[in-house]
Amino acid sequence: MSYPSRDEILASSKGWVASFLNFLPGLGSGYLYQRRWKPYFFTITASTAWFGLGFFFQGDSEPSQSEQLIGISGLFFISIVTVIEANLAFRKASNKTKTEKEKIISSNKKGWFK
Repeated sequence: MSYPSRDEILASSKGWVASFLNFLPGLGSGYLYQRRWKPYFFTITASTAWFGLGFFFQGDSEPSQSEQLIGISGLFFISIVTVIEANLAFRKASNKTKTEKEKIISSNKKGWFK
């Protein structure tokens, strides 16, 4: 019994689901769906650092509306980057597994018409 490769696992996921999960909460949940741990932890670290910077620069005062907008736009930027990256990784893995399967199928052909 052979275990599926990393690319096969990634290609078996749905790209739109991973993109949606990365966009909606904005915390890299689509990476959990794709079983990609390094990008997930990087996204969590980036989001935590963004919150930490906002908390540090805010101090004891209430955030103004422009500061709130900057905070939300930063999280939106993180989520857009993760959406694009997850979709590109899915397409790359999908194309790679497709070509590998085509090679296997073409090498298994026997008979007069290869």
